[in-house]
Amino acid sequence: MHRLRVFTPRGLGLLCIGVAVLAAGSLLGQRDFVALGVLASSLPLLSLLTVARAPRTITHSRALQPARVSAGTDARVLLRITNSSAALPIGGLLVEDTLPFPLGQEPRFAIGYLRPRGMQDLSYRVRTNVRGNYPIGPLKLRFVDPLGCVRLRHRVGTHMSLLVTPPIVLLPESPLKGGSAETGRSSTRSVVGMGEDDVIPREYRHGDDLRRVHWRSTARYGRIMVRREEHQWRDHSEILLDMRAGAHAGAGPDSSLEAAVSAAASTALHLLGYGQEVRLVTDDRELPAHNAQSVIDALTVAQPSAADSLRGGLDLLSAAPVTGGGLFVALLGALRPSESEALARARATADRTCVAVLCRRAAWPSPEALQQSEEVLLQAGWTVLEIGSADELARTWPRLPARAGAKGGSL
Repeated sequence: MHRLRVFTPRGLGLLCIGVAVLAAGSLLGQRDFVALGVLASSLPLLSLLTVARAPRTITHSRALQPARVSAGTDARVLLRITNSSAALPIGGLLVEDTLPFPLGQEPRFAIGYLRPRGMQDLSYRVRTNVRGNYPIGPLKLRFVDPLGCVRLRHRVGTHMSLLVTPPIVLLPESPLKGGSAETGRSSTRSVVGMGEDDVIPREYRHGDDLRRVHWRSTARYGRIMVRREEHQWRDHSEILLDMRAGAHAGAGPDSSLEAAVSAAASTALHLLGYGQEVRLVTDDRELPAHNAQSVIDALTVAQPSAADSLRGGLDLLSAAPVTGGGLFVALLGALRPSESEALARARATADRTCVAVLCRRAAWPSPEALQQSEEVLLQAGWTVLEIGSADELARTWPRLPARAGAKGGSL
């Protein structure tokens, strides 16, 4: 029965009628019936022969322009279908691409006739408002004979990945004293000796600047010695992103989780852009944050966690504390009283400005719970911001107060 699936209802009908007429003609001794039965049953079989080799002669190529887009931005998928046969044309060709549900309906193209060595270029656009890594492909082909008796289905190639990154908003400067991110200037500092006696030289290496030769040490050791490079110190900022599924509400681009992820990406890129080193931690793991691309890539594929509390993220931060100027920014969903107290204790041990960004659309049990968490954090010295989306963070950020322990702008 599996082999009969290649025949359409028309083809199965002709095949069954042809066999029945052939059998009846043989029993009745009617040669005309036998000939008619042979003709009717042969048509589907001949149609099968005409399309049987077609799937093996089709090749295709695929390209994405671009392969990385921000959520809500179009990407174009380019396809080229080629008949690799030098003699056999292909007719009745239908093409359908495979798309995940968030990218929309799967596109279909009726190519029809494709001559030997012929090719057909196709293109379509995809868009989604939800970040993620989406597979596009493989290609699904359908071949139909001219009589409509046979339909073959075939998949070719593999998938390509479209990376849909979280939307990024530009954050302006603010008066909050958190290091270079807020002053608009790099706070990279050099540590060098304060006098001649403090210089610790090293042996000359090929390529060293001769202007750094330390002549007194050269005379003392009998070989060329140079001053050591200056040690560069940069401000360090920490970002805690609440990825708990139970702490957030909503679905798709309007969910509080997507707002928190977009706000975290925007904050990280803002701090990196001012020369700071950034540490990015969720409630259960640490994400790479060496540069802007590593931050965006990590947050693009980050999935909600099943963690029940923020303790895991706070433990990760306390296990490897950093010193120096910078900010401690927490992008938070709904908090229980115990979690608000834990954040208050974390503020007591932090030697930096702490900013809590509360998602208004998170899974707060009541408006009073949101207000109580704000009060606990404010009393502990946190600067508190409320947002409903990442766009609101861009409008709220410049309203940060010049002192910590106060509530910033709320839209």
